[in-house]
Amino acid sequence: MTHTETVETDAGSARVTWHAAEKARLVLAVGHGAGGGVEARDLRALAAVLPGHGVSVALVEQPWRVAGKKVAPAPKTLDVGWRGVWPALVKPGLPVVSGGRSAGARVACRTAGELGAVAVLALSFPLHPPGKPEKSRADELLGAGVPTLVVQGGNDPFGKPEEFPKGAYELIEVPYGDHGFAVPKRAPIGQDEALTIITDGVVKWTASLG
Repeated sequence: MTHTETVETDAGSARVTWHAAEKARLVLAVGHGAGGGVEARDLRALAAVLPGHGVSVALVEQPWRVAGKKVAPAPKTLDVGWRGVWPALVKPGLPVVSGGRSAGARVACRTAGELGAVAVLALSFPLHPPGKPEKSRADELLGAGVPTLVVQGGNDPFGKPEEFPKGAYELIEVPYGDHGFAVPKRAPIGQDEALTIITDGVVKWTASLG
């Protein structure tokens, strides 16, 4: 079951596309990155697979995307948009996992505590800008304060798995994957296999949340 709703926030109109599980026990809300929308391959894969495992997936489009803008606003404005969508996410009365890819993962980490998220899913967490490891955003990840799963491409220029600091979170590596989890044609794993690593890992992790 899929349906879309528009949610008014202080940053403008956001859009939530629900992929509902029949007997849902959790909601996984995922936001997109600063350069793309909810059509990202990992978000589509999660929306296709997780409802079959008792997890409803809510794909959240930030107001700037709904308005047709090409460039994301400042992090504070992204947080405002995410906070504004939250009442719609908790409406089904289920625990909500706050998630996102790239910039959306940062939003999820920054707001998890105040919004009462039960956990955070950080897809392609941008640990630092490409080529600038000294500009670390590890404090956002480590400060989430709830069970956190990072899913990171092995070849992500925003932070390879081995660059991540030790902390109270789990990390799944997608071998050869870039920031969008694309794998090169010469890699020993194919694109479908890479996406299965993501969906299998998230299914297992959400099951462990109770």
